[in-house]
Amino acid sequence: MEKTKVMFFIYEMGAGGAARTLLNIINHLDRTRFTPILVTLNFNGTYEQELADDVTFIKLDTKRLRKAIFPLAKVIRAEKPRLVFSTQFPDLNVAAILSNLFSFTPAKSIVREADHFGGSFRANTRLFFTGLFYKISHQVISLSEGVKENLVKRYKVKPNHIQVIHNPIDVENIQEKMNETLEAEHEHLFDTEDKVIVTAGRLVEQKDQQTLLKAFSAMQTRVKSRLVILGEGPLQASLQQQAAELNIETRVHFIGFQNNPYRYFHKADVFVLSSKHEGFSHVIAEALATGTPVVSTNCRSGPAEVLQDGAFGSLCEVGNDVQMAEQIVDVLSLSNKERAERVEKGYARAKDFDAGHIVAQYEETFLRTLT
Repeated sequence: MEKTKVMFFIYEMGAGGAARTLLNIINHLDRTRFTPILVTLNFNGTYEQELADDVTFIKLDTKRLRKAIFPLAKVIRAEKPRLVFSTQFPDLNVAAILSNLFSFTPAKSIVREADHFGGSFRANTRLFFTGLFYKISHQVISLSEGVKENLVKRYKVKPNHIQVIHNPIDVENIQEKMNETLEAEHEHLFDTEDKVIVTAGRLVEQKDQQTLLKAFSAMQTRVKSRLVILGEGPLQASLQQQAAELNIETRVHFIGFQNNPYRYFHKADVFVLSSKHEGFSHVIAEALATGTPVVSTNCRSGPAEVLQDGAFGSLCEVGNDVQMAEQIVDVLSLSNKERAERVEKGYARAKDFDAGHIVAQYEETFLRTLT
């Protein structure tokens, strides 16, 4: 049987959830049926080193998306993929659709929507015009039911043009990596009688670590604990200043981006996500796979789907530091038996998103799009 060549396009293989998702899809794609090609802009991404050796990897000679359209079209003509798959954010997906059109090849376009975008009048108007391009793609993939609803509402894409496929996580790989030794300079953070709270994500407004800091401050008189923050971003200085103003700076530790966050999740007593919005929340599923209980905001659109409305983890209101503090304290107060039961349930839930199962859904969608 002739293999189907699939070209994947993303801004960069950086530290975000979209890149991690694409890495899992590419590496687990059935090589007896598919040949993967990866194209990015001219950036060095953290996850590049984890790509399977047989992946054709092409970097365009530009760091600007607007200037990438015709170079990508040229690559499509040269490589002759049957499918062009793009993901990360709407403008990138539009660029991929245009590139495919300008390639003048029979390749079909698939776009994956990775977050719950929109809200303001200006943003919603822009998404409506994005939707005009999405409609001429051959398939739209949404990573959650909530994101699909947003695509229908704000992009005006018809529901039957959208396929919901959750993010894949590599459970086996996570299980291996979570047992690796911590970086030497971080071992003391977990060598303690204190309860350890971990969070991970870009230090940006969307992730709302400000609320987490307020919640952490509020619970100090009830539970002796420390907060470990994984991630980088433009808000680091202001978050450190906030920690100082709350008199918790000695108990809050910013350790930057970590190639292997799972070893930190695994050693923590609870993982907390404080986001204002998410497409799916890849990191929640990964935390469950490490055997760590989760507290998350009930933001649009992913956490409630991953945690099944609280069946597999705690959900609190977005921006509600009081409720978040209560949820964290409740988890940290579980008995050993209660914690073990919660960990077991969480791990079982994580396996629902295992890469083998999820990537099979992508493969089915790829083949169906070609028929």
